This record gives sequence, structure tokens and C-alpha cells, in this order.
Amino acid sequence: MLDQNSLEKLIEAVRKLDEGFRSLPSYEPAAPGAERLSEVLNDVASRLQDNYPYFHPLYAGQMLKPPHPVARLAYALAMYLNPNNHALDGGRASSAMEKETVAEIAAMFGWREHLGHLCGGGTLANLEALWVAGQLRPGKKILASDQAHYTHSRISGILRLPFESVKSDSRGRMDIDALAKRAAQGDVGTVVATLGTTAAGSVDALPDVLALHYKHGFRVHVDAAYGGYFTLINGLQPEAANSFQQITRADSIVIDPHKHGLQPYGCGCVLFRDPAVGNLYKHDSPYTYFSSAELHLGEISLECSRPGAAAAALWATQKLLPLARGGEMATALERSRRAALELHARLLSDQKFMTAFPPELDIVIFAPRAASLSESSALARRIFAEAARLDLHLAVAELPAVFWSKQNPDVRADRSTLTCLRSVLMKPEHLDWVDAIWQRLQEATGRALAGTRHSVTA
Repeated sequence: MLDQNSLEKLIEAVRKLDEGFRSLPSYEPAAPGAERLSEVLNDVASRLQDNYPYFHPLYAGQMLKPPHPVARLAYALAMYLNPNNHALDGGRASSAMEKETVAEIAAMFGWREHLGHLCGGGTLANLEALWVAGQLRPGKKILASDQAHYTHSRISGILRLPFESVKSDSRGRMDIDALAKRAAQGDVGTVVATLGTTAAGSVDALPDVLALHYKHGFRVHVDAAYGGYFTLINGLQPEAANSFQQITRADSIVIDPHKHGLQPYGCGCVLFRDPAVGNLYKHDSPYTYFSSAELHLGEISLECSRPGAAAAALWATQKLLPLARGGEMATALERSRRAALELHARLLSDQKFMTAFPPELDIVIFAPRAASLSESSALARRIFAEAARLDLHLAVAELPAVFWSKQNPDVRADRSTLTCLRSVLMKPEHLDWVDAIWQRLQEATGRALAGTRHSVTA
């Protein structure tokens, strides 16, 4: 099941790369322990078997998407040089690749002018965005919904910026009325709008956030680490589609190519609409920026050493799969969303389950129906365990009870949260595997319910 045929293409590409350095005197690389490579690599393979099968469609739990083969191969190819995209001295070709790929991502959001770069992931990308926000709005508060990623609160603490969460509505989106009341106090510097929450894939109402931005003057940062690539697809719910259309009006954007961009970890991207924010990064380096008058990426990033291999992998992927509406990348994302809608429809029609709201992207949250939230929570954990025994790997999440109360008024709310089941159907193959997922879920639920009845009887 693990791709091996593409390794022949890697060998061919390594030979091509090697040809570019034929003019150098030959030498024998010194690789200590080379005679034991096979032994150690086989040990690594054995150790790595102690993992969930993230690559397989029956893994439908967390946000783990296998990199595209071209990304794996381009990354491995670049590692023969191990370029560093801090300064052009360390990664001339890969720095150019990074600038091109970041410009393509910015264009996907409608930006022709921008400042941006790759980084280690969404956490670092959001850190840079909030650092810039703090520089431009010193002492002002950062607001994000209570369903935004916890990184925003933690990063604000690291940056010593005041942070406050805004309650979310019954569909996991920032409550706009609550935001309006809070923004009216006049001490808000930046509002984080999440387009694709990590728990449920909910999409904040960006047009409403922007309307308040024009009224109160705060900056708008869009955390699209998970959902950003969905700007390419058709068929989203109108409210979500409108939010993605309005991304172009934000001040800054974060997206994670190592999620739906088909990249290895870690590959995040931060973008700023105003290139002038680059002045905030200005610093002196006595030994890195003298080889070229061109922009060194270290001059516009907080990170120093960064893997040029990540840029090469992303460049190759976007070369193969351009970021275009109707393209192959968009079609794959549409399949993931259709898989989520299909699974949600089946859950909705089965009395053994209760749902919160339809998926806006490709994340489905659901729970076993029970008399109370406590009973449902306990049963959800048993289903999770039984499903794993059937090689169906789900996730669990602790989400607000208000998500479930409207659709399930008969369930006793004896606690403020519900432990529910969660599926991230982010592989396009998931659409072909909905039947298999559903059959295993039914069997796991039957086993869990039988165990419940047995324990009650006993």
C-alpha cells in the first residue's frame, strides 16, 4: 500500500541533479557508519509500524493527510543539498522556489502585492501575524473565538499581548453580536477570524467581522491554516463561500500547506496584504546578507534557518497541481467535502446517532444517541475503542453542549460539554470508502451498545 514505484523516479532525478555538479573534482563522501545503513533503516521501519495507518482511508481521525508523491520526492531530492532558505548563500534555488510558491498562494487569495514566506507550521505563522499585529497596535487586545485554535491564546501570552476569547454560536462560529459588543469598547487591536476550526471545521462569518473592522478600525487576521485551500472549490454553503470570497480584504492570512496543500510536516505560510510590514522585520546580520542585493527570506521572517527542501516540495506540487478553480487540487478537495456530506447524511438518518450541524468543510462531528450527555460521552469512547479494533480510526473531541441542544432537545444536558466522535475526511479516497467506514461504524456501535446492555444487566 505504501508507494514504492516512484522511487525509480527519485533515482532518475538524483542523477539529473548530480549532472549539474560534474565540473567539480570527484571525492568520496565521508558517511560514518555507512556499512550499517540497511540495518538501521530496517530498525526505523520496524519502529514506525507502531503508528496508526495515517495513509489509509480507514484512518478518519485527526488532520493527517499523506503528502503527494511529488512532494515526498522533491523533498528527498533537495535533501541531497540540504538548502537553508534563510539567506541566498544557503539556498539560492530553493529561495526562488519559495518566493514563487508563496506568490501563487497569495494569488489564490486575490493578492498581487503581498509580503510572505514559509515557516515551520501554523503555530509559527500565527505567531508572526500576531507579532506584526502587536507592533502595529501596541497594547491592544487580540480577540478570537472560543473555538479558535488554542495557539492564539498561548502566542499572545508569549508576545505579552492581552488576549480575550469571544463566545461561539451553536454552529461553532464566532458570535458576531458578542464581537460587536466587545469591539465597541475601543481597546481591540486585532480580531482573528478562523476559516475552518480544528474541532468542527466551522467557518467564521468574515464579512460580518470585516464590517466591524471598518467601524472600529481593528486589524483582521484570518487563520485559514486548515480551511484555506477550500477557497478553490465550488459547492460550499453560501455563508462559508462568502467568507472565503472575502479573504482578500484581510490584513494577514495563515495557511498550512502541510494540511490540504499535500506537503510533509512542517510547512506553514504567513501572508501580509501590505508589503510595508517588512520594515518591522529589519535587522542586521554581519555574515549572511552580502551575497546578493535580492531579498533574502531571512530579512522578512522571525525564523532564521528554514528547510529549503520544504520550498522545493511545495514548488513541485504546485507545478504539478496548480492552485486553480476546477483544477485537480480543487477536485480532490471537493471529493473530501462530498465524503463528509455523505457520512453526515447517513448519521442523520440513523436513530442511533445524533449530529450537531452539517459539515461546512470536510470534518464531521457526531455522537451516539443516549438519554443524557454523560451517557452519550461514555458511549462515544467505547465506540471509539471498538472502531479501532475494526481498523477504523476515528477521533474524539470535547465540544460545547450548545452545539447539540438545538438538534437534540430530548437529550438531558447534565454537563456543559459532550465527548463526541469526530472524523476528518481529508483524503479524496474517503469518498470511495464511505460504505466501508459506515459498515465498520455500525459494527463498532453495535458492540459498544451490547457491552453497555451487558454491564447494566450485570
